[in-house]
Amino acid sequence: MLIFEKSRPGRGMDLLPACDVPAVEPAEKDRRKMALHLPEISENDLSRHYTELAKKSHGVNDGFYPLGSCTMKYNPKINNDMADLPGFTEVHPLQPEHTVQGCLEVIRTAEEYLCEITRMDRMTMQPAAGSHGEFTGLLLIKAYHESRGDKNRTKIIVPDSAHGTNPASAAMAGYSVVSVPSGPDGCVDIAKLKEAAGDNIAGLMLTNPNTVGLFDKNILEITEIIHSCGGLNYYDGANLNAVMGMVRPGDMGFDVIHLNLHKTFSTPHGGGGPGSGPVGCKEFLAPFLPSVLVDGKERLSFVRPEQSIGEMKSFYGNFLVVVRALAYMLTLGRDGIREASQNAVLNANYMMHQLKGLYTMAYDEACMHEFVMSLEDLKKKTGAAATDIAKGLLDNGIHPPTMYFPLIVKEALMAEPTETESKETLDRAIEVFCKLYHEAEDDVQRLHDAPVTTPVSRLDEVGAARHPVLRYHFEA
Repeated sequence: MLIFEKSRPGRGMDLLPACDVPAVEPAEKDRRKMALHLPEISENDLSRHYTELAKKSHGVNDGFYPLGSCTMKYNPKINNDMADLPGFTEVHPLQPEHTVQGCLEVIRTAEEYLCEITRMDRMTMQPAAGSHGEFTGLLLIKAYHESRGDKNRTKIIVPDSAHGTNPASAAMAGYSVVSVPSGPDGCVDIAKLKEAAGDNIAGLMLTNPNTVGLFDKNILEITEIIHSCGGLNYYDGANLNAVMGMVRPGDMGFDVIHLNLHKTFSTPHGGGGPGSGPVGCKEFLAPFLPSVLVDGKERLSFVRPEQSIGEMKSFYGNFLVVVRALAYMLTLGRDGIREASQNAVLNANYMMHQLKGLYTMAYDEACMHEFVMSLEDLKKKTGAAATDIAKGLLDNGIHPPTMYFPLIVKEALMAEPTETESKETLDRAIEVFCKLYHEAEDDVQRLHDAPVTTPVSRLDEVGAARHPVLRYHFEA
């Protein structure tokens, strides 16, 4: 039930004291023609309403959340404690720079650490999300080519296993997208990449480890192919959680990168944000960045480079997300960052090894942070599709993994257990996956009916997509 449906005329709560100054009404031309629709509800009912909504949602605090490629891991509470410090929360973005030097020091320190982890030279914290970071990185690539008078480079190469935002971001930046297929091993088809590379290629967008959870064994050759044709290499940092502290994108031949602080660096993820997608680059791309921090004689200051692509977000970006990420890096330190990625890879391989006796693995080899199962054989044998297994997981208190992605795997389920999950949690999840597999063999209709224990049963997804209800209609 929506809060508007619980509204009763005249009911409310006193939050503000009575006005003690003369009221000034707006001119007639500036007044609303009809009253603003606001719910009228008591504080008691308001509290219960949002508590009820919270109970209906599922997050990492509720149970296992193996959403592939999204790194839904536990966020240590100390990160929030640091972001709640008055010195960070009570500043105003329009304050003079000399009054917010502590905040600027946080940004500079985070930049230094993230550049060290990625082997980049400079970084901007302005982008508000991963996709925003992609767009920013592509604008840097475009500005670089245009600064050299090279206007023939109008295409971006994107592998067929890429995240959907990659081709969208390239198109937004004004590029045409060239899709390169994956080989039988799940990695970039080198022969096809060489065919696509030419003097019209501005760059390559690549995720490594890739979307099927494999570290591309040809990564150095891939980046060299693009460099040899005059293009630049863009690293989608969505899967950095598997390699942070182990290998660095800059050492692999990448020129620009975006990071997801709300994935890899343990800041809140989902629910509408705020996110943060810092963009790092090698020194030769730094002149095109949005305003960057520089050391003045007496203080830190933001300066916009002469060839800058312009500001990508107002003020300093989503600053408190950066605070949380810095707290995470300081807590773990150099060794802890490496251990986190090692445990992410260990957990994924453990879970994959335990399940591959029943489930068909799309690529039956050691994975990185995630692995992809193909339920095509199970569907042919029993009629249970990937979506049926996913719905069955809901009845067992487990959030489903990513369904039907990447598109190169039929009936795909992509699972990422993350480093913050214990062996006991993984063992229980493995037990549930096995139970559902046997349930598909013995009584597939139960899976077709799932979920039956959740607040709503299986939804009509096709109907919702074709006939969405996007607004609440008030009674006249």
